[in-house]
Amino acid sequence: MNEYIFTSERLGFALWKEDDLELARSLWGDPEVTRFISANGRFNEEQIKNRLALEIHNQEKYGVQYWKVYDLETREFAGCCGLRPHGPLGEFEIGCHLKKDFWGRGLALESSKRVIAYAFEVVGALSVFAGHNPANIKSAKIAAKLGLRRIKDEYYPPTGLMHPSYRMTKKEFLSNK
Repeated sequence: MNEYIFTSERLGFALWKEDDLELARSLWGDPEVTRFISANGRFNEEQIKNRLALEIHNQEKYGVQYWKVYDLETREFAGCCGLRPHGPLGEFEIGCHLKKDFWGRGLALESSKRVIAYAFEVVGALSVFAGHNPANIKSAKIAAKLGLRRIKDEYYPPTGLMHPSYRMTKKEFLSNK
């Protein structure tokens, strides 16, 4: 049974653990999920293991990760959504990767809203950053719905592309509450 560190209306957020490799494979081993986050659109076994290790490391060192996300009703693993350090001190990047079975339900928006609130209210973030593959139109729409402000295009080494990038400050978050 997973212990949720926080929840949204339909989702529970839990910590990645070393014995979660099968869950990591079910997410990052799916080329439909990774097509916008990797240069060749796929993660190999080593990349999946490294990604899992990175999430665990980020939680230990910074108190954040792209947390596992579960459907609260079915308890089914849906993907991940969370934070990692980015740029200036106090800025965290938000990211969301959902399994294909959970697409089209509004869960990326729901989980991202909850993670942004967690970033400012619990983590003490000064700003939240987001970027997405330029071909990922759905992520651009979610960024707009979240109220993230477009700031620039930023080079993202894993894809080798310039990604549209966004930011929200704590002041902006509080004024939109």
